Amino acid sequence: MAQLGKVSRTGFYRFEARQGDAAPDPDLDLRDAIQRVALEWPSYGTRRVTCELVARGWEVNRKRVQRLMREDNLLCLRRRRFVASTTDSRHGLPVYPNLPPELVVTGIDQLWVADITYIRLRTEFVYLAVILDAFSRRVVGWA
Repeated sequence: MAQLGKVSRTGFYRFEARQGDAAPDPDLDLRDAIQRVALEWPSYGTRRVTCELVARGWEVNRKRVQRLMREDNLLCLRRRRFVASTTDSRHGLPVYPNLPPELVVTGIDQLWVADITYIRLRTEFVYLAVILDAFSRRVVGWA
């Protein structure tokens, strides 16, 4: 066929490949359904979207849904975890300045810093309070 058309074999196959690109997307309806689910539930990932599509009557694979969501940039929006603030500065009480940033520590026992945390055990939580020397970074005391 290439000889009859006086075209090189490579040119024929390149032309055929370019003609194949103009074909409509076979996944167009599925992409539309995925986008509808992603708009309805923005925090759904590929597994939940796949389950929702199956519930709506689609026969799809999770890997196919994942590929299409990646191509369409339909990443799920993660909800941020609630982080409790440890201080409330919006009050009428006097606020004492934090002096250690201005203090130049030149020896031990000039500035102590403290912290408290919890340790999760199998049956309960225990709290740990530690006092550190800022110069040597050694533990002065703990409870």
